[in-house]
Amino acid sequence: MLSGKRIVLGVTGGIAAYKAVFLLREYQKAGAEVRVTMTPSATRFVGLETFASLSGHDVAVEIFPEEAGADEWTRHIYWGEWADLFVIAPCTGNTLAKIANGISDNMLTATVLAARCPLLICPTMDGEMYDSPSVEQNLKRVQDFGYHILEPESGFLASGIEGKGRLPEFDSILDKSSEIIGSIQGPLEGKKVIVTAGPTREHIDPVRFISNPSSGKMGVAMAKAAQRLGADVTLIHGPVSIPLPEEIHKISILSAADLFKAVQEYAEADMIIMAAAVSDFTPVEVHDHKVKKDQGESEIKLKSTTDILAWLGERKPKHQILIGFAMETEHLLENAHRKLKKKNADWIVANSLTEKASGFESDTNTVHLLNTSSDHTFSGTKNEVAEQVLNVIVRSV
Repeated sequence: MLSGKRIVLGVTGGIAAYKAVFLLREYQKAGAEVRVTMTPSATRFVGLETFASLSGHDVAVEIFPEEAGADEWTRHIYWGEWADLFVIAPCTGNTLAKIANGISDNMLTATVLAARCPLLICPTMDGEMYDSPSVEQNLKRVQDFGYHILEPESGFLASGIEGKGRLPEFDSILDKSSEIIGSIQGPLEGKKVIVTAGPTREHIDPVRFISNPSSGKMGVAMAKAAQRLGADVTLIHGPVSIPLPEEIHKISILSAADLFKAVQEYAEADMIIMAAAVSDFTPVEVHDHKVKKDQGESEIKLKSTTDILAWLGERKPKHQILIGFAMETEHLLENAHRKLKKKNADWIVANSLTEKASGFESDTNTVHLLNTSSDHTFSGTKNEVAEQVLNVIVRSV
């Protein structure tokens, strides 16, 4: 249940903070991607470098860190939208009180306010603190907010006394996390989503073809984002060398004609995302054997391939959301708006080959998401951009 899920792990300033290092590893073993936010006092128990090196991401502590980039202080907003689950383990009485009263004086508590995912709190305290009236009241209040509580276990505490306040065993935390995630219904739950990705190849002979440098990264990112939102996803992909998600149903195609045939079978889907880089032309004649240099013509006659997006737009059922992609080298928005209207698409995702760190084969992208009444711009990794694009689209329905 945790495989492929995104978890923000919050660590507060209790002695059990060191256990969060091992909890992070357990989430990773279960297949989850984890990012860590800590309260300033938690850093007195465990260094930032430990969590950063294990998670592969910077650790968020202060809202306004020194020497921060222009977008550092908004990290809580992005992480709050990025996560499938926010787990605070351990959670001290101090942080619990802040959450119960909406106080956001560090990155962890600010992320709680920004989170759009379930929150699991693992309160961990010493002595008689857990049974104090204020803690009892705060626990009730956060549960009234809809937050989940995993009660601490009893045993030998750091102070040397026996009592209730120990961080639960990792298996208990992971089981509760899986239970919470399994109960979530995403906005695309029960919807059939088709995503096309990668290039097509139009063969001249058995060893030569017309194609393009598309890696399929953006299309695969869209497929994974749709699945995280609950969709039943089918990925129709051309010849790509990048790893493909095992848990998503895949159909491999080669040419534009193959792609058209595959798409026709799913033309009634709830959402179709045409991210593939489809060849506009194909050879009139395809040779059965390799054409020798001394026997070949000096020109290749071409014919247009089927305009698949236009075909879908002409037959689009009322319930369907049709999303096209536009790759341009000039007049990006003008050409994208023209394509939106001409193809009868609901949305166009447009990006320019001239943008820095954008376009074919890049791991990052800058895109414009537009329809007839709005235009949004997103930048980041292709996975991040895909999340942002689909979040806007599903919220508009």
